[in-house]
Amino acid sequence: MKTIIGLDELRASRLSFKGTVGLVPTMGYLHEGHLSLIRLARAECDNVVVSIFVNPTQFGVNEDLSKYPRDLERDLSLIEPLGVDLVWTPTPEIMYPTGYQTWVEVEAITRPLEGSMRPTHFKGVTTVVAKLFNAVQPHKAYFGQKDAQQAAVIRQMTRDLNFPVDVIVCPTVREADGLAMSSRNKYLEGEDRKAATVLFRALSAAKELYEGGERNAGTLRGKMKEVLASEPRATVQYVSCADYDSLEELDVIKGKTLLSMAVLLGKTRLIDNFVLG
Repeated sequence: MKTIIGLDELRASRLSFKGTVGLVPTMGYLHEGHLSLIRLARAECDNVVVSIFVNPTQFGVNEDLSKYPRDLERDLSLIEPLGVDLVWTPTPEIMYPTGYQTWVEVEAITRPLEGSMRPTHFKGVTTVVAKLFNAVQPHKAYFGQKDAQQAAVIRQMTRDLNFPVDVIVCPTVREADGLAMSSRNKYLEGEDRKAATVLFRALSAAKELYEGGERNAGTLRGKMKEVLASEPRATVQYVSCADYDSLEELDVIKGKTLLSMAVLLGKTRLIDNFVLG
């Protein structure tokens, strides 16, 4: 496994690859969710590149950029056994050199949900992913379903800009009690960690109604809010029942649908979702 930092080194290594290339973009502090993406990339592609970069442009004012967990040595030890060909760990100065002024913005699909809470977030996400696609030139790129809106935005950007990349969205990996794995889970302490299962319980309750035949989106949103309200440590930011691709809120469920939510437990912000249909 080769680990590099510079863009010239990346380009030289990329030229040496034969066959298909799979990219797994990460911000590090890896967990089993990331490792599942890497394993799938290894199974499907001749060459696998993992990027580790805590992207400053997707953090808003008063968000946790400086506190975001980082442990490169640990990350590399987790990646090593998985047969990765190349790990790219660019610096902010490489990705955003002095005088940088070019951005990639996707419009309507970035406005609701996370976009309503974090208005500059997706501008940073789409810009950095476009830069990763340009630099690595992968055939396939792997993302987790936990960040459902991010995946939808990246699919839209990839179509709109004609990137020759298949965007592969992989299932959320969960702890035994249902909590979606996330690098930010390390911030959860004591009672907040126990309370965090309320997201999974709320989504499960709505899914159970759906599987019982309920197709009124408002009823499913109401059920999720009801379960969340039963946990006094949880502060709800949004609850959604929306079209899977457009993320427009639904009145009646007719096709593939995204149930999603953002919830604060103490100072830790968690997101989670289920896909229906």
